[in-house]
Amino acid sequence: MNLHGRLRSTTLGDILGGLHRSAATGTLELAEDRGRVHRIYLVQGLVAAVDLEEATPPLAEILRRDRAADDQVIRQSLLRAMTSQRLLGEVLVDDFRVAPSVVGRALREQIVARLAVLERLVDARVSFRVAVRAPRGALGTRVGGPLGPGEFLHGRRRARERAGHLAPASSDGSAWQVLGVEPGTRAEEIRRAYRRLARQLHPDLHPEATDEERRALSVRFAEVSEAYRTLVA
Repeated sequence: MNLHGRLRSTTLGDILGGLHRSAATGTLELAEDRGRVHRIYLVQGLVAAVDLEEATPPLAEILRRDRAADDQVIRQSLLRAMTSQRLLGEVLVDDFRVAPSVVGRALREQIVARLAVLERLVDARVSFRVAVRAPRGALGTRVGGPLGPGEFLHGRRRARERAGHLAPASSDGSAWQVLGVEPGTRAEEIRRAYRRLARQLHPDLHPEATDEERRALSVRFAEVSEAYRTLVA
């Protein structure tokens, strides 16, 4: 299929929708001008894995937050995964008898969160490599298979929805808005705005929040962190 050369002329939802309709297998690459490259791996048009050059909640944090495994099991499985150079999900299922469906739900939640981060990119160079092998941690049949279209397309912005309201070519434009500061604000003021929002949004600072509320806080916190890095890092 033909892809737009730049993300600013389309949306991630439109790109993924086209790849899904084409039943494409391979790797979608989004390369930011500042050097960061993000990858979405697809199998027959379905999303199997997402690699970000961006900090997102690790699998252990998601399992702990969702109370899918207790702290002792998570700590022991992390140590065993590191010493044996195996994937955490594999260790949890094989060595600690955590149900594959439980690990699968956490992995799917992690991928959806990563896609949400990518959707906030304003611009990047877009390319697709056919039949590139997915990473070891890609979703397989053991944990329910790749994300279905309802999981990775539902709620995604489409170009027709933002007609006449295209984001600015510079990713800085949306970053100012996310942090609630005016363009040109000094770095120290940006840091203060970020710290204030981080105190409000960090999931660990809201132990009384429900699981759904913590997931929403995690997504919003990732958005604020990315905006801060765009303007200051």
